[in-house]
Amino acid sequence: MKTSILLFTVFIFYFPLYGAVDDKELIRPFVASIQAGEIGGVKPNINYRKINDGMIKVSISFTLADTVFQDDWQVNLTPAFTPDFHWAPHLAPTSEHVIAQHVFRAPALIMVGEGKQVSIIPDLDILNENSAVDWYMDLDAIGNRLTLGMSHTEVKEHVLYHRKPGGVYPEGELRFGFYILMESGIQKPINPWRKVNAFLWEKWGQPLYASNEPLQTKELQPYVQHTYNWAFNNWKEQVWQEFELKGKVVGAPVFIVNVTQSPNYPGPVNEREFRSIWNQAWFNALRSAQGVYRYAKRTNDEQLLKYALKTKELTLAFPQQDGFFSALIATEMTMQEEDGETYNRSKGWNTAYFGNSNRNPLTGDPKQAPYHILDMSYTAWLMLTWYDELEKDERLLSYAVNYANSLITLQDAQGFFPAWLDKESLEPIDYLRQSPETAMSITFLLKLFELTNESSYQQAALKAMHVLMDTVIPEGRWEDFETYWSCSRYGAEDLVGKKVARNNLYKQNTFSMYWTAQALLACYELTQDQKYLDIGRKTLDELLMAQAIWQPPFIHVRALGGFGVMNADGEWNDSRQSLFAELILDYGKILNSKEYTQRGLAALRASFVMMYCPENPRTSEQWEKVWDFFDKQDYGFMMENYGHTGVTSVDGLGIGEFTIYDWGNGAAAEAYNRIFDHYGEAFLKED
Repeated sequence: MKTSILLFTVFIFYFPLYGAVDDKELIRPFVASIQAGEIGGVKPNINYRKINDGMIKVSISFTLADTVFQDDWQVNLTPAFTPDFHWAPHLAPTSEHVIAQHVFRAPALIMVGEGKQVSIIPDLDILNENSAVDWYMDLDAIGNRLTLGMSHTEVKEHVLYHRKPGGVYPEGELRFGFYILMESGIQKPINPWRKVNAFLWEKWGQPLYASNEPLQTKELQPYVQHTYNWAFNNWKEQVWQEFELKGKVVGAPVFIVNVTQSPNYPGPVNEREFRSIWNQAWFNALRSAQGVYRYAKRTNDEQLLKYALKTKELTLAFPQQDGFFSALIATEMTMQEEDGETYNRSKGWNTAYFGNSNRNPLTGDPKQAPYHILDMSYTAWLMLTWYDELEKDERLLSYAVNYANSLITLQDAQGFFPAWLDKESLEPIDYLRQSPETAMSITFLLKLFELTNESSYQQAALKAMHVLMDTVIPEGRWEDFETYWSCSRYGAEDLVGKKVARNNLYKQNTFSMYWTAQALLACYELTQDQKYLDIGRKTLDELLMAQAIWQPPFIHVRALGGFGVMNADGEWNDSRQSLFAELILDYGKILNSKEYTQRGLAALRASFVMMYCPENPRTSEQWEKVWDFFDKQDYGFMMENYGHTGVTSVDGLGIGEFTIYDWGNGAAAEAYNRIFDHYGEAFLKED
């Protein structure tokens, strides 16, 4: 039978609660009402169980005498206070949108106000039973309502979700549930994520971690070996780019390769994007080369060391314009025809030009793209890391100083650094002139101060940190280049600098949270001022709400420890986790937090989950379902993430078709080698 949505209202003050009388008293100050809908005319049976003084478990069940066809079912909660803070893991900008289970990495809905906080967390144990109809959440800040429900969904924007008809509930018992976490005496500045994170990790994350998820081994070196064998042996012709520049032989792995470039592919090569090498905030050849350098030194591999040094020379060959410099070098491309089909091909490195990332608000042409302060500060920071930890090449320090002296002249009166500079005039561009991208420049300047003791770098950095603490962090304005000008362009035309009113949230990206938490830790290490550590932990906890703490039945690769990208995209196991891992570990060390240590190690291990290799049988099965020609020569091939389009299937939907060495296997290998050097081999194998 077909039924519409009916709501069965349960008022906390009057509905008989199961359990002790004080269960009702726990809820009363936080939740004014719970409204649970019927399914096929059957009213829900609702049970409340006290877990502790700050937590109630709500269990909802139905006994269905027949199959029910119903498009949507909801349970709605109304807070008993007026919230002024709201949080959800994904945007639902209209009543037509929902937060689909696909983005339930660490699912929660949070409202805070009048000194109280209520957090709603779906019962993932029930969801893991593979419910017949998908689950979802919703947050309506205007209507003061938190919603959990069941409905199939579909992706319309990239990536936002809408309800889709077709729900079918089989006869028998149907179960649904959630936890209500309650806190009172909340004082500003708030950290609404700490207790939620602790519960999520203790309840679901830690048991999986203890069972050796996300990999069934703690030995990561075989993955590193696969990476370097893939890049510098089996796929060397496709990956390694070597040419002469300014009289020196330079080289680096290419930006991107796809499955058509496999030695086992039966058809012609079709390059996915323009052939290039990047030193940018995502894809950074100098970062990956540091991993190669560390590994080569540890294993006495002279050939790998030569590769790393050639990449360093390439970075130093990028010309500076008043201290500023480009983020990529690329070749001209051409379309070649073969058997009536056209294919994208490079014209060769003799056509090389310098340019900047085409992920920007102005142009898709890398030749015309503006200088990006974020990319320059990140690359210059990597230069300092190389100089400080690997070899005292004075050219690296000199290059970074030259850039820094120009950078500090751009700082505005409040303390922000702009995002982009016009390539000709070097004037700041209006887009994101005051954004959390500033944080990367803070980390760079503090590292340079450490190496040079030049006070102007410290002063500029701390001034910038204070404005981020006063503006961006309290309101969660995590907007950067990737938030709007990558693949997820929702809001690029009309949302920049504005909240989604219905959710009271900005479109937010985890990159910004990472840079800011990293900068705050650098400020704390310099000054030992507790405020930096406290706000840094808050920022880190917000970031950790994008880390997967369970293994969903609808994610067909290992998921624990992997990260999502933003609150309007669909990725699992995104390569950024290889960047985030050591920062989480560093906070864990300073705060003596076992949770953070486990999360950091889980993030590092998750960085290798997407690799095609014998050590990852579940992932490899997915690869082979899509690309049946893959063989041992492809061991090491690794997509940057999983489920990017917001949907997955057991038949391989969610698996991609390319590898970005500097944002995939090479990045993961670098993270391993760096953490190996900083923490030691024994630490990497800790429980």
